[in-house]
Amino acid sequence: MLGTTRPARLSPLRRPRATLVSGLTALAAGGLVALAFAGCGIVTPGTVSTVGRVGFDRPLVIPPLAESTVGADGTRVFALTAQAGTTEFEPGVPSETWGFNGTFLGPTLVAERGERVRVDVRNTLDEPTTVHWHGMHLPAEMDGGPHQMVVPGARWAPEWLVDQQAATLWYHPHPHGATEAHVSRGLAGLFLLHDEAERALGLPGEYGVDDVPVIVQDTGFTAEGRREAAPRGYAGALGDELVVNGTRSPYFEAGDELLRLRLLNASTARSYAFSWGDERPVRLIGTDGGLLDAPVELPYVRLSPGERAEVLVRLTPGERLVLQSRMTAEIAGLVGPVAQTNGAADAFDVLELRAADRLRPAAADPAALVALPPLGDGEVAADRRFVLDDSFEINGRAMELGRIDETVTVDTLERWTIVNDTALPHSFHVHDVQFRLATVGGDPPPPELSGWKDTIYVEPETEYVLLLRFTDYADQDTPYMYHCHLLWHEDQGMMGQFAVVEPGQRATMPEGTDHDHH
Repeated sequence: MLGTTRPARLSPLRRPRATLVSGLTALAAGGLVALAFAGCGIVTPGTVSTVGRVGFDRPLVIPPLAESTVGADGTRVFALTAQAGTTEFEPGVPSETWGFNGTFLGPTLVAERGERVRVDVRNTLDEPTTVHWHGMHLPAEMDGGPHQMVVPGARWAPEWLVDQQAATLWYHPHPHGATEAHVSRGLAGLFLLHDEAERALGLPGEYGVDDVPVIVQDTGFTAEGRREAAPRGYAGALGDELVVNGTRSPYFEAGDELLRLRLLNASTARSYAFSWGDERPVRLIGTDGGLLDAPVELPYVRLSPGERAEVLVRLTPGERLVLQSRMTAEIAGLVGPVAQTNGAADAFDVLELRAADRLRPAAADPAALVALPPLGDGEVAADRRFVLDDSFEINGRAMELGRIDETVTVDTLERWTIVNDTALPHSFHVHDVQFRLATVGGDPPPPELSGWKDTIYVEPETEYVLLLRFTDYADQDTPYMYHCHLLWHEDQGMMGQFAVVEPGQRATMPEGTDHDHH
């Protein structure tokens, strides 16, 4: 133990309680944007900062590794049970929560490229839910979207071959109209993939020791420490305090010189700009779909809900280093009151790293990681355009479970242009595939956005051009989703469906589009 004394835990600076309004009028570049959201419960939350006010007095909980068995056919089998319970974020103060195989969050699943996996899912909740494998390449009927509902008391056993590069993926519910509520109650967990190329790099790889999961969520707490609903801005519910892996005021004791942090923004609406408290560069090595071709040093890493990042940090003996989020209007691409009321003026102390007096030494960081294929590898078979608006619609249409919006031919390369046609925040997530960014606002993507992605923050009045290749799986009867990953927006209808079909086929929707599992 170091010989310094920690300050007593301080209560975070709490946001002033806002008044409910039936609509929001926001100043934006170019004039006034009037948003009519009558009955939606929109508020105008004020700014908040917990910087310097977190005592870091709780050891970071590390989600357990999920147990698995390997059958005679070589299939690795996991089991997840969605369940209700109570969690004490503050000792002696229970909060009602949901979790997988526990009361909050879920275990970390780990698999190798080339393995066949099955997850036996059981729902013991009193309402239907799903489990979506966010970032996973797999058949549509195994995707866990709103067409694979698991009713109370039922089971579901999706099975697929893991055939994508090493990456930090995650899983969470996806019931149409209720995703925000299910995720915010605690149903989420990591799904880590490994492969030979990643292992050959010698990166930190001992889970929970030098390879550390960092699942960040914002929430509200009462003065006693019980979780409470957060006020809802246009982006969605924005809490004024963070928990990491379900831990309030967390610290992590490091015995290694080099750490690999796997950052997951598991919040439902809030975006973060992760940086170090001493302003050292953030060394980014991986994004949603896997490792970059080389490390990138940045002043911060911006993550919108659903996005992931892998970063390396090198510690010196005895030091204490704070991971922070200092979002600004400039970083978020927002202006004026839009920024202030949607989290772009908020700052947080996230996690303290405490280095031991003696650290296990580490080799130098690799200068090269995993080679990325060139962009535009093949002829583009289709161009599609998706406009996100301020009415929670895409291309002027709200989500309908019985309607296929786009039909894609298997094993083709497509170019999708995503446009945020508002002065407000959105994001965009595509199921099944990892994409590459061709341009951002007409320019080549910056190095941190050059790798594989499945979710992208979409700045206001900006075009993002994505290149996507839909391989392996065709199913004319079962669609995948694309949607805004600000989950309240998704629930309001900011989602569409695409089916991948064989050449010459047409997408169909079978009778009874809920596909409930009983």
